Amino acid sequence: MSEIGVRAKKILHAVVSEYLATGEAVGSQTVTRRYGLEVSAATVRNVMGDLEGMGLLKHTHTSGGRIPTDRGLRYYVDTLLRVRSLAAGEQDEIRERLTGVAERPELMQRTTRVLRELSHLAVVVQTPRLESDVVEHIEFVRLREGQLLAVIATTTGHIQNKLLPLDFQVPAEDLERIHNYLNGLLGGLTLEKLQARLAAEIESERAQHDQMVSNALKLATAALPEGHTQVLIDGQSNLLSESTDLERAKVLLRTLEEKDLLVKLLDRTLAAPGICVFIGAEANLADLTDISVVAASYGGDDHPLGTIGVIGPSRMNYSRLISLVDFTAEMITESLGKG
Repeated sequence: MSEIGVRAKKILHAVVSEYLATGEAVGSQTVTRRYGLEVSAATVRNVMGDLEGMGLLKHTHTSGGRIPTDRGLRYYVDTLLRVRSLAAGEQDEIRERLTGVAERPELMQRTTRVLRELSHLAVVVQTPRLESDVVEHIEFVRLREGQLLAVIATTTGHIQNKLLPLDFQVPAEDLERIHNYLNGLLGGLTLEKLQARLAAEIESERAQHDQMVSNALKLATAALPEGHTQVLIDGQSNLLSESTDLERAKVLLRTLEEKDLLVKLLDRTLAAPGICVFIGAEANLADLTDISVVAASYGGDDHPLGTIGVIGPSRMNYSRLISLVDFTAEMITESLGKG
């Protein structure tokens, strides 16, 4: 695509802004009347024709006006959009509802509700991926003969407790040595990397000849959490309007319910820095080409734990929704850090 001049950028910005606000095709008279560009309607019309030739605008069948293509929306979001801070009242509401929630499941449920209520769109929330959490401490507590309680603490404050039945002897005097050995070996690793480290250590020569080390590695392997990340979805009905085609509605709801495509989209967000905006076919949600997704990871840039996002029509208020998702992700991260 050839470089767009300053005037063309202003006219594209005007067309997209007007379309996002009204849902109507935008004509040259509207642009000159409402956006103070100090050029004639004929000039605007010519530039809009050029933008159409670049694939950024298209004609509708019902009028002489134009609307942005997905490519035009992509250019607008990447290059022309000015994202403003979320309104102070909404920031206060999110902060009040998400700060200080000790239990992760409750925090995720609250996140789902507050995003649905403030966006009026469908919401998707990926619960924390345990394998991305960083281990801070591991220890074992003897409960009674033949049973230990494994306790794994992570840097986000999450505590994972797991009962371990013992089918081998662990002398009481060995527990302290086991704690010291494992915390020296595993501290600072994510749970995912911890699994790989344990597998490598089990194959090592020391594990073959040192009974304490062998027992420690068996205990640590058994202590690893088995939970899988969940995807919470809410507000699907917000995507259905009176004008929604019935067959399209069925495809939309089935796609959201099956979740596989959503999980792939959320994993893409997890691996990317900052806010992700997927427009139309970029989201790869079946054949839902007029859908956009605004998503962000939470938990910190170094070790993101999960993803949140809103799903809506391509004609959405990108500035507000980017701010909403970004601030909510920030509050989740903060709450997890205090947990």
